[in-house]
Amino acid sequence: MPQTLIPKPLPVYEVRAKKHLGQHFLKDENIAAQIAGSLSSSTKQVLEVGPGTGVLTKYLLKQNFEKFVAIEIDRESAAFLRTNYPQLGDGLIEADMLRLDIAGLFEGHFSVIGNFPYNISSQILFRVLENHEQVNEAVGMFQREVAVRIAAPPGKKDYGILSVLLQAWYDIEYLFTVDPSVFVPPPKVQSAVIRLQRNQRTELGCSEKLLLQVVKTAFNQRRKTLHNALKPLGDYNGEFAGKRAEQLSVEQFVILTNAIQEILATTNPA
Repeated sequence: MPQTLIPKPLPVYEVRAKKHLGQHFLKDENIAAQIAGSLSSSTKQVLEVGPGTGVLTKYLLKQNFEKFVAIEIDRESAAFLRTNYPQLGDGLIEADMLRLDIAGLFEGHFSVIGNFPYNISSQILFRVLENHEQVNEAVGMFQREVAVRIAAPPGKKDYGILSVLLQAWYDIEYLFTVDPSVFVPPPKVQSAVIRLQRNQRTELGCSEKLLLQVVKTAFNQRRKTLHNALKPLGDYNGEFAGKRAEQLSVEQFVILTNAIQEILATTNPA
């Protein structure tokens, strides 16, 4: 596992962090520069989620992307950004990223980056998934526990629902661990930065909707064998019946989903 980066203290910013928004403002410029530099050199369009006080924004703007958009839900932060980063112009959108048509902001592929609020980080990733045909890369700061879970391979105890769904479309790399002291206010947990890069898969080979249902059902009772865990979906006795959810790769979950599809078609004919 990469070593924790040593923070470089900076002055506290003027914007007040709001607990209900899960805000922990990044204050270390060394780490901000590393996060910004983690985007692929070929990146042309970027969406930053939750720029806050603009520590990461500053380094992203230096890269002169063809298009750069920052979405900030906090009115106070948005005002601070307009004052201190006027070059954002119309590229600063005051809105809720979870309710916005992010794909409609860009033509073609774009990357997502941010020091993501921990209370909605999983929801942000589901938005990335919904737009996987356009989002070819995502770099983000997460609670370390979540980052480890997302990057975990099959067979590990941390491997779970998000691991499978994200790894179906993305190659995931754990980049580095970040100490709580680099934030204002400091969170009570360690953080980590990970990178998701779009893989070569163009289609899953199964129903995406049913895959989501199968994966969630399988992991909801992860200690049970799949024969028992999947009973809400049917009487599954296939090749993975004696295994547990955490033992299956993405490809095996695709096979399992198609098997469940056949069971459902038999038990619930049109």
